[in-house]
Amino acid sequence: MDQNFTCLAFSPSAPGSDLVHRLVNADEGQGFVSEDEYLEISDIKRDQSGEYECSALNDVAAPDVRKVKITVNYPPYISKAKNTGVSVGQKGILSCEASAVPMAEFQWFKEDTRLATGLDGVRIENKGRISTLTFFNVSEKDYGNYTCVATNKLGNTNASITLYGPGAVIDGVNSASRALACLWLSGTFFAHFFIKF
Repeated sequence: MDQNFTCLAFSPSAPGSDLVHRLVNADEGQGFVSEDEYLEISDIKRDQSGEYECSALNDVAAPDVRKVKITVNYPPYISKAKNTGVSVGQKGILSCEASAVPMAEFQWFKEDTRLATGLDGVRIENKGRISTLTFFNVSEKDYGNYTCVATNKLGNTNASITLYGPGAVIDGVNSASRALACLWLSGTFFAHFFIKF
């Protein structure tokens, strides 16, 4: 995606002097240069977010410098989701971390059921980029696949996370049965399927 900026920094000029505008990342010192106050950044990336210094330079006077913050919005992607093993009767925590701008909102599912705090002894807690699903007293029925869904206005993504007991084989090679969880996301409609074979 291309992005256009207007650098509103001014410097007195003399006839025949060249005025150059710079937009420089304040943290990294790297940036973009334009011969006029308009600057186009081609194919801007999310790691180019940050505070920039806009300056007008010429060979007549000291540069005029203004600061501007650039925020690049992007849909969520889940950067961390880990399977967890817990014994019956113990406390278990599943965690899901998603990067997104604007910040992602989280939902948790087990099979085709959306989970909520207080139901079946679980608590869902969202703090910034991280959502946790806590089981205060794990029982056999709690074992299985859970789906963490991260959503913002630009899109959504999901990850499957397994809560398992001691000695369980996660990949299903030595299991008597195997299961496949699928989550179909279309706009704001969620369809969750669980197939056991």
